[in-house]
Amino acid sequence: MKTPNSRLSSTVLRPCLPLIVLWLLVPWLAVAGSWTPLVNKETDATRGLGPMLLLSDGTVMAQYFGGTKWYKLTPDSHGSYINGSWTNLNPMISGNRQYHSSAVLRDGRVFVAGAELGPGWNSAEVYDPANNTWTYVPIPNGLINTNNVINAAGDNTAGFSDSPCIILPDGTVMVAPIFPVTNNATVIYNPVTGAITGGPIALGGQKSQNETSWVKLPDDSILTIDKSSLNSERYIPSLGQWNSDANLPIQLYSNTGSEIGAGFLVSDGRAVFLGGNGNTAFYTPSGGASNGHWTQGTSMPSGLVARDTPAAMMANGKILCALSAGANAIGNETPVFFYEFDPLANSGNGLFTPVGSPQNPAVGSSDTNNISDFYTMLVLPDGNILFSDAAFNTAGSTLYVYQPDCCPVPEGKPAISSITANGNGSYHLIGTGLNGISQGAAFGDDNQMDSNYPLVRVNDGSGSIYYLPTYNWSSTGVKTGNLPVSTEFFAFQRLVPALSYSLVAVANGISSDPVTFYGPVWVDVNSGDPTQLGSFDFPYHTLALGISAVPATGTINIKTSGHTAETMTITKPMTIVAVGGPVTIGQ
Repeated sequence: MKTPNSRLSSTVLRPCLPLIVLWLLVPWLAVAGSWTPLVNKETDATRGLGPMLLLSDGTVMAQYFGGTKWYKLTPDSHGSYINGSWTNLNPMISGNRQYHSSAVLRDGRVFVAGAELGPGWNSAEVYDPANNTWTYVPIPNGLINTNNVINAAGDNTAGFSDSPCIILPDGTVMVAPIFPVTNNATVIYNPVTGAITGGPIALGGQKSQNETSWVKLPDDSILTIDKSSLNSERYIPSLGQWNSDANLPIQLYSNTGSEIGAGFLVSDGRAVFLGGNGNTAFYTPSGGASNGHWTQGTSMPSGLVARDTPAAMMANGKILCALSAGANAIGNETPVFFYEFDPLANSGNGLFTPVGSPQNPAVGSSDTNNISDFYTMLVLPDGNILFSDAAFNTAGSTLYVYQPDCCPVPEGKPAISSITANGNGSYHLIGTGLNGISQGAAFGDDNQMDSNYPLVRVNDGSGSIYYLPTYNWSSTGVKTGNLPVSTEFFAFQRLVPALSYSLVAVANGISSDPVTFYGPVWVDVNSGDPTQLGSFDFPYHTLALGISAVPATGTINIKTSGHTAETMTITKPMTIVAVGGPVTIGQ
């Protein structure tokens, strides 16, 4: 449960430093994370920004808090989000949504559903970044409302409130609707057909998935804790059903409002949940369908709680979290303090270390500007955390970037195995660890901001950095180890033909080792366009021009099938690929 918006008022990871001695003397001195405000603001918001989503081209999509408007943050030409620029996106078409389900789909589009507040509660929409359009997705009447309960709209339409959602291995999205639900059903959105259908029934009784957190495990199962109970359960995709799992040793839901905080998979393979009552608990997976094991973690300091508070998994394996002092009353989640939680410290029970707040760098300072319900976080591909507060001011929202100290965890580092050309100007990248070890950032029940999917970033050697749009990820699994996974990416819009680039795959702020990637040289022997740049849109007309332009060991892509009567001498190693069909060269 959240509070209404009436409370609203009108880059690069740092190198490791030798701090071992300081850590032994004063633990919090080892934390060198810092806050930096973004230079630019979006231009026309009268309140701050809410949920943020990382798109597959490296841009950030941010919602006008509780409204229909969305904005896009684009990093500058050096890859800096702090110096990035804002543009307006087309608004949603179903009405305002405040606290809703959201997911970036495997084809790069964005799915949003429901709302705790606003008329969009009983519908869903899909945003297509390629053409800046929204498509309405209706929820069929009576789909999950099996007892024909009349809702606030005066009909039996099902809707979503306090609803988590997550992408399943087949690319569909599972959502747990809350109102009016009496059988604890879920629904499935299919991005291919565009339809919402009934999903597997969760366990635990009526509304047990209300206010819950869902954590994806390495076997693709979904772990959750039933509302206000010690019962846990998992959705097993291979079985298509929810199974009961082990009981917790301690309660994690708050006494008031039955709230719980975010949950994460951490680098050692366990899952951790931050409690709405100040407790924490760790879950060790079995690796299969059998039950895992729960242990109690360290409690949050000074009576603080994680009730309707965001958190984000950082590249160094620690969790940046906002904790509030408002433990006894809904809507009183203030003041808010910021901590780094190290899940591996304290003999694996976890350790909370205070840091400064966005508007006050002093360690342990609090933010009394607003309640924690209005905060969100997002993991950026440069290893930083983007932070928004929906009530910073009324003349456009100032966002902050938190820059963690030290080093990415080795378990989260992706690796590139191969890159091959497709026939449409895109490339097929195969590697390992392309989705990272966790889902990224979380809020708890709604406001999902998962970023467990691969991005591709190139550097031209002169300081210019670009993200190439990825799509059709083979998996959104986490901590996939040595399992090969893949993604497609476009490379014909921004890259100079034949120019050498340093290319990396990025997963939740951690990049792979770079590989050399040449801007593709394109030839189309059937083209009559007089513009010949060697690019996908303006290819060379002759193979001879392509051979002259391509660097040694580079690749020429012949765009369409056909025949060229040219004869030529090749004096350097290269690869020539007929990506558009058979091509005959010579007489």
